[in-house]
Amino acid sequence: MLQVRPHFLAILAAGILSGVPALAHHSFGAEYDETKPVTVTGVVTKVDWENPHIHFYIDVKDGDNVVHWKFEGFPPNMLVRQGWRREITLKVGDTITVFGWRARDGSNFAHSREVTWADGKKLTSGPPASTGGN
Repeated sequence: MLQVRPHFLAILAAGILSGVPALAHHSFGAEYDETKPVTVTGVVTKVDWENPHIHFYIDVKDGDNVVHWKFEGFPPNMLVRQGWRREITLKVGDTITVFGWRARDGSNFAHSREVTWADGKKLTSGPPASTGGN
């Protein structure tokens, strides 16, 4: 009978678990279509400031309807370097205009590049297309 040493099991478990976050990460080109730029204006309804990327949600009026959009942005540490501050820069209720690139599946999901607030303030929120950026 084969004997398994305890430290081998610990190393095996650590190796398996260290690969889990990598499964969730993707390249820009895998998810988004650089030939489909999108610019929408709406009201922020939710902000998830989490690794590996932030996500924020806005409601966009389209005639009598409201269209729900989800945007992905840089990781939090990169946003801080761009001048963003958690719970200060982007808040629920803010009216913003977002420029980015639509998801390949055509849904109301996009990767943001730049956010503009109602007062004209602009901040970079994601990479340019074709960079393979995060």
